[in-house]
Amino acid sequence: MSKTQETVLEINLAHLTHNFNYLKNKTSSNVKMLAVVKASGYGSDASIIAKHLEKIGTDYFAVAYVPEGILLRESGIKTPILVLHPQPVNFKKLIEYNLEPSLYSLRVLNQFIETASILGQKQYPVHIKYNTGLNRIGFNKNEVDIIIDTLNQTQSIKPIALLSHLAASEDMNEKEFTVLQIHAFKKIADTMIQKLGYPLILHQSNTSGILNYPEAHFDMVRTGIGLYGYGNDAKYDPELKPVASLKSIISQIHELAPGDSLGYNRAFIAIDYTKTATIPIGHADGISRQYGNKKGFVTIQNKRAYIIGNVCMDMIMVDITNIDCEEGDEVIIFDANSSAAKIAENTGTISYELLTAISTRVKRIVIDNN
Repeated sequence: MSKTQETVLEINLAHLTHNFNYLKNKTSSNVKMLAVVKASGYGSDASIIAKHLEKIGTDYFAVAYVPEGILLRESGIKTPILVLHPQPVNFKKLIEYNLEPSLYSLRVLNQFIETASILGQKQYPVHIKYNTGLNRIGFNKNEVDIIIDTLNQTQSIKPIALLSHLAASEDMNEKEFTVLQIHAFKKIADTMIQKLGYPLILHQSNTSGILNYPEAHFDMVRTGIGLYGYGNDAKYDPELKPVASLKSIISQIHELAPGDSLGYNRAFIAIDYTKTATIPIGHADGISRQYGNKKGFVTIQNKRAYIIGNVCMDMIMVDITNIDCEEGDEVIIFDANSSAAKIAENTGTISYELLTAISTRVKRIVIDNN
């Protein structure tokens, strides 16, 4: 009988340490490390991840939204926290919890200045975000002068950093585009620093930027998916260790005769004798319907068992016709050997989506072998 008794997500802190050190060693000793712990620590547990990274020496954290930063502060995190996409409705709370905003448009800049002024802030630290080609959020390169003019009219805030985001740093076929992004950011940064009259923390690299573009490390690098064990490139897979392992058990085994159907809408009809296992995990837990009908798979006794029929809210059924297994046996949805990237790729998506979809109702277990 397996030691796994229910659906669980194991969080391996030794793997997290390994990944952090591997990525840190790719940079110069004076380059700061910013750990991205948004989306519940990429589907794991942001507080658990952040507490461990704070202990081993990360310089900064980043989250997407203010409530995520508040959660970290309330769990005891003291390290600086950057909010990558703050909404003006949350600016007061952002300041209350000593979070640092990424300001990305004139509307957001002016609204943050107004809030900081009302709250009596002096030189509140902010990061200024520039768009250098991702075309998602960020100031345009032609807005430098108006930003400087706006900043010169207030004492409420003080830029301490400039950032941008690489669009295709994992794709070496897009190297020319990435290099143009890096050069554009350098040019903007030089102008901003000259006009402000003091140095700023510059950060543009994501995980693939760390691995592929050392010239873009600047003063600080940001790593998200790499911390959790994925490098967006097969050549880095042996160097990184997936932090999260999603496991479950076989609840029941069924035997289908030719012509028998399985699951909702009779999506699977047995052509031959088929043995199936029902597993207590479904689309309410993060295994979406796209993994059904033999597109997704799990691992049982070191063999792939493909999901058959439609994924249910709380259960999936898999084909175990050629697998010697019993009710109560362990089922691996993903782990270090059967990575989330492999399963996601099979259905035309990416590891990020699978990892961040894991529901909070799945029990988290910390594995700490440090």
